[in-house]
Amino acid sequence: MKPPFEVADVFRSFGAAYLEAYGDTLPYRHQAALRDIQACRTAALGGHVEECDACGTVRISYNSCRNRHCPKCQSLEKHRWLEARKDDLLPVPYFHVVFTLPSELRPIALRNQKVLYTLLFKAAGETLQELARDPKFLGAEIGVTSLLHTWTRTLLDHPHLHCIVTGGGLSADGKRFKRSRKMFFLPVRVLSRLFRGKFLSFFKKACLAGAIVFSGETSQLENEREFENLLSSLYVKEWVVYCKPPFKSPEKVLDYFGRYTHRVALSNNRIIGFEEGRVTFTYRDSSDHEKPKPMSLDAFEFIRRFLLHILPDGFMKIRHFGILANRNRKTKLARAKELLGVWKKDEGGLKNPEAWQELLCRITGVDLSLCPVCGKGKMVLKEKLFPLSLRGPP
Repeated sequence: MKPPFEVADVFRSFGAAYLEAYGDTLPYRHQAALRDIQACRTAALGGHVEECDACGTVRISYNSCRNRHCPKCQSLEKHRWLEARKDDLLPVPYFHVVFTLPSELRPIALRNQKVLYTLLFKAAGETLQELARDPKFLGAEIGVTSLLHTWTRTLLDHPHLHCIVTGGGLSADGKRFKRSRKMFFLPVRVLSRLFRGKFLSFFKKACLAGAIVFSGETSQLENEREFENLLSSLYVKEWVVYCKPPFKSPEKVLDYFGRYTHRVALSNNRIIGFEEGRVTFTYRDSSDHEKPKPMSLDAFEFIRRFLLHILPDGFMKIRHFGILANRNRKTKLARAKELLGVWKKDEGGLKNPEAWQELLCRITGVDLSLCPVCGKGKMVLKEKLFPLSLRGPP
């Protein structure tokens, strides 16, 4: 069922005023997201008119914006991605490891998203692979899928990586698949300190290369002494890395993927009120036993927080490492499957892409080709509706 309020409702009511007030300082991708989400599934993007060939029922459907930050445009993409990942699953435990950037780096990350988020992926991926290869721990090449999230439950900035890690890996000679212990993967303190060292090394090199900009509240870091003080404080601080218990089965891994991979900062279902210029949404308070609570924000503040999580154009927020890396799927991943007895001879062959209507029917059981009124007739395309910006004179 359609939720009573949507992010798009807030954007339609206050987006133009927000752009007028802050448009000069907003990156183009923020402006584009505002406009796309407002226009999603409205006449502005065009659509088509269908008519039932039995009862004459007319249905008008408008096009989606397809912006990856739109709460209404991720469902089918998520299911397509999950279908592609089914072939990657191994019959081993999977661990969930989370790497978090400390609060001191968050203002810098907001102003240098592409660079800092890339370093986060690089440092976390190398940390997991290096420790897993160490004979003291596992002595094998593991597989890692990393998902970037940048928000807290109240929409503030909080960059962190969710890493799903295979509970075992391929030996160096490729002759064995070495399994990890069932309830233990790698020591968290060792993970944390190696991750800290790697990230700060990459960060310092990026700063020296001029790849990172200090502006606004971070402008004082242009001063060499201030920068060194920041690095010193970060080197002595314990960074937050934690490892959750393993998933009970590979199917549970897919369930988790489905909840997190194509998630946006806030789903429409969480908005419970929108009136008098204020948006109210629910969140779970981790400091109060995960109790659901409402939070009310001024519309401008709500828009500001939502836009904090618009990623740079072309930035990949899901990445794979080790035997799951794209270059290793046909070799190392296939070898791991062979050793585990789950490799199929015809695996990896070309598959005919599934039309979105077929995918929707398979997922939801709703056949859009059938008339929603009489249930017998077929919906026949009668007219295409062009986007309003492309319409000529009447």
